[in-house]
Formats: sequence, C-alpha cells, structure tokens
Amino acid sequence: MALLILSEMTRILSLILLMGAALELHAQAAVAGFDEYQVKAAFLYNFAKFVEWPPGTFASLNDPIGICIVGVNPFGSTLETMVQGKKIGDRAFAVRRIADTQQPRGCQILFIGSAEWKRVRLLLDALKGAAILTVGETDDFTVAGGMIAFQLEGPRVRFQINLEAAEHSHLKISSKLLGLAEIVKRQP
Repeated sequence: MALLILSEMTRILSLILLMGAALELHAQAAVAGFDEYQVKAAFLYNFAKFVEWPPGTFASLNDPIGICIVGVNPFGSTLETMVQGKKIGDRAFAVRRIADTQQPRGCQILFIGSAEWKRVRLLLDALKGAAILTVGETDDFTVAGGMIAFQLEGPRVRFQINLEAAEHSHLKISSKLLGLAEIVKRQP
C-alpha cells in the first residue's frame, strides 16, 4: 500500500514538474529567445513519463526509451542534450533519426515534423496498431490518426491528444497528461 501511495506521489510530482517546466520554458522563450523546438523537446521527454507501453514493448527491463525523428530533424542537438543522462526508472533515452516507418524498431516515441506534411497520412497508416507514441506538428495530425499534435498559439506550444489512436495501439496515457491537452477524435 505504501508503495502505491509513493508511486502516485511520484506521478503527481512528475506532473507538477512537467507543468512547471512547460511554464518556465514558455517564460524563457518569450524572454531569452528560446525557440519552439526547445519547448517541444522538453515535452517529448516528459511525455515518456506519462505513457505506459504494453508488455513486450521493450526486450529487457533496461532497454532505452527510443525517441525517433522521421526525416528532417528540426531539433538540431537540442533533443539529445535534453535527454542526455536522464532516465525513467532504469531506462535511459536514445534519440535516432529514421528515414521512414519501415525502421521503427526501438522507437517508443516517433516525431513526425512539419517537413513531412505530404507523407503524414502514409506514415501514420504504416504504424497503425504499433505500440509507438506518434507525435507531430501538422494541423491535421490527430485527425489523420496521430496521437499527439503540437499546436502553436502565439508564443505558446500546446498539444492535442487523439486518445482513440493511443488506445488502438494499446498505449495508456495518464489522466494527468490528458488533463493538460485538448482531446480530439479522428474523423472517418
């Protein structure tokens, strides 16, 4: 029982840190000239704290959490720097670039940037049912079947979540993260 309470307290603290980091990054972006991809990199790192992957997703207990970027890397070295030395439990992070969705092995989070806007539906269709959290930044990303879409509102980075797409891939997104997002549904 004490372990369950400690686990829930850890999740709540993580959510507070996520919200605090997002607010801090928003403030710094306005003041210090941070770009949107620093904020998005922080979100990608923090999303991993609030998603549960199904059993069998990782080959071993200490396999890294793979954050993969399809095509053009808009983050530069920001994402690698952000996750360097960080762990969730025994899992470190590994950042990789891939050319297409034929190479998603070892990817738990897959970012599809706006440079891939012509291929978004094709890429998402190829990943249907895979236990990979898909994150993008095009306007129709969640409607096309993506799970999390970044949206710019002035200087702020917000996000939408397509809960149905996540559930279809057997991913569980924490209600704490859902509470920060706009929930959208895929249109037929």
